[in-house]
Amino acid sequence: MTKRNVESYAADLAPQCVQNDAIPESLFREYGVNRGLRDVNGVGVLTGLTNISKIVSFRNENGQRVPCEGQLWYRGYNVKSLISGLGPQELGFEKIAYLLLFGQLPTAEELAEFTGVLSDCRTLPTNFTRDVIMKAPSKDVMNSMTRSVLTLASYDDQVTGDLANSIRQCIRLISEFPMLAVYAYHAYNHYENDDSMYIHRPDPNLSTAENILRLLRRDMSYTQLEAKALDIALILHMEHGGGNNSTFTTRVVTSSGSDTYSTMAAALSSLKGPRHGGANIKVIEMIQDIKAHLDDWTDPDQTRRYLAKLLNKEAFDHSGLIYGMGHAVYSISDPREQILRAFVHQLAEEKGRQDDLALYRNIEEEAPKLISKNRPIYKGVSPNVDLYSGFLYDLLGIPMELYTPLFAIARVVGWSAHRIEELVCMNKIIRPAYMSVMRERE
Repeated sequence: MTKRNVESYAADLAPQCVQNDAIPESLFREYGVNRGLRDVNGVGVLTGLTNISKIVSFRNENGQRVPCEGQLWYRGYNVKSLISGLGPQELGFEKIAYLLLFGQLPTAEELAEFTGVLSDCRTLPTNFTRDVIMKAPSKDVMNSMTRSVLTLASYDDQVTGDLANSIRQCIRLISEFPMLAVYAYHAYNHYENDDSMYIHRPDPNLSTAENILRLLRRDMSYTQLEAKALDIALILHMEHGGGNNSTFTTRVVTSSGSDTYSTMAAALSSLKGPRHGGANIKVIEMIQDIKAHLDDWTDPDQTRRYLAKLLNKEAFDHSGLIYGMGHAVYSISDPREQILRAFVHQLAEEKGRQDDLALYRNIEEEAPKLISKNRPIYKGVSPNVDLYSGFLYDLLGIPMELYTPLFAIARVVGWSAHRIEELVCMNKIIRPAYMSVMRERE
């Protein structure tokens, strides 16, 4: 028998899979199957109920769905109101995390107790950093985090248990995610990039946002504005309506009766996909490409001409997309982008990055007009949060390898809230139906 290596074997058989696995588009229409659980108008198929969050992008007028300014609600509170209600120097990640997890805003005493518990949990098992995180460094920090989360189950004496046990595990993971991400990056940066290695311990007196900057930076220093901007970004990425891929993954795995560690590892695996959590990286790569081809980043006309090339598949990755534009749900505006933009502007001014800011403003102004003119848009198009989140991380000196992990550090709060809700009120395994269109053979 001829021996084959697996690489060439797989490459030879891939066309056979394409041939035998392809399903004609006509069959999806014939049987009324909504691809991606979304109908032809992009509206999600209803798969559950939740009290945790809500997205508003349309209003009903005389039986018609009319696009409106986007709104994001956490536990009955408009996110814009929650953030505007924070004091100028107040960092709100912990307060909003309590709200999402437990369904109500904490009192001062409850917040102090919750913050103290998070601080106490901001530690890893003895030698875990050395034995697990540093043993197999990878540029893909999300993979490293997933491996770490699954390994943490080996250090837990009670992996499975009741609701209180799952809450305990969720709180611990919320506290541990910043260390899992930043330490994984430092290991990669040392062993693969030959840079200096430094592992800082979290400060129990600091917030989540402050500790991320402390862990990441060699000198552990940061400004109040930097911490505030990162804190706001984390709040905006905590949760998003429940109808996203990684949150649905969380609920599906929870419904099977699986443990918290397996559930969060599955959610991480979903989030790392470029169609989900990696979008802001594509924005930054697109921005770098635009800069390389423009004489003057601040010139709206030059920007408009190059954006037209992007739409016509003549530039960058030839996808025909302007990254950071449009959203599956929002139409007129993405409230997260509006909130984040204000802090990005302040930070860009503080760091002397006005030319970069001008380029982003030009894209925000010109891209929707070009897209609306050249593409049939049923609900309008506007900038989404990814347009500015990557720029914010760049302004903070955060390496690109940590962009999606930062999303995970925030979203683990939402995943935890949905896991708790699934455990409390659902008692059936989520088991969707697939119609077989297989041809029977003799």
